[in-house]
Amino acid sequence: MPVMVDEQMHTTDCGRTGIILVRPRYPENIGASARIAHNFGITELIVVSDAMFDEERMLKMATHKAAHLIEEMKICRTTAEAAQPFHILVGATARQGRHRLREQTPREVMTELAPLQASQRIGLMFGPESTGLANEDLDLCQFASTIPTAGFASLNLAQAVAIHCYEFHSICTSRACVAAPSADLANSFDLEGMYAHIEEALTTITFLHDTNRIYWMRNVRQFLGRMRLTKKEASMIRGICRKLLWHNHQVNGKILNP
Repeated sequence: MPVMVDEQMHTTDCGRTGIILVRPRYPENIGASARIAHNFGITELIVVSDAMFDEERMLKMATHKAAHLIEEMKICRTTAEAAQPFHILVGATARQGRHRLREQTPREVMTELAPLQASQRIGLMFGPESTGLANEDLDLCQFASTIPTAGFASLNLAQAVAIHCYEFHSICTSRACVAAPSADLANSFDLEGMYAHIEEALTTITFLHDTNRIYWMRNVRQFLGRMRLTKKEASMIRGICRKLLWHNHQVNGKILNP
């Protein structure tokens, strides 16, 4: 007897997901990424770069099927700008470090995120071919994904995009993938505004100094990033920070002007 599946609860595509390519060097890799995105139902391609890329070389790799993704591709000057619309960001990286995000395989990450894609915008972020994502790029991410290899960790950019897109699409279209309840999560624009307020407040009360600012703010980001804060919660934290800053200003004002 066939198993009945609630179509509203079963996740079927990756239409709310976008690919972010940070400072790619070769237009062919952008074109190949567009083709891969179209293969797996991803409808948005964002490139972070100051450079202008040869459209013909991009379209050649994208083929006519994915040409619309090249034509509609968004160009951003900074990674933060590219990240703004997304509620959850995955940074693909082969680099390891004590203060980086907990690294998982693409399958582990996508298994966790697939139930959320129906209601949240998810961004898959990839770094330059030569260096990968910088720590500052990964600071914007809530997840770090590392592709397991047999010793030689360096993959072509398009290959890395293909593996992540395949894993995400495969899990999203699985009958075992049930959509999580919808929540009004804070997007990257909301979160970055919140982190700026937190940093200002912690600096004002001298918890942060020039010598420890990056270390502690990275820890704060990783801690709060695991919480999946809603817009309301991010706004509440900003309100607390504003009150702390106001109170500090009032106290210092009274001391300076008795």
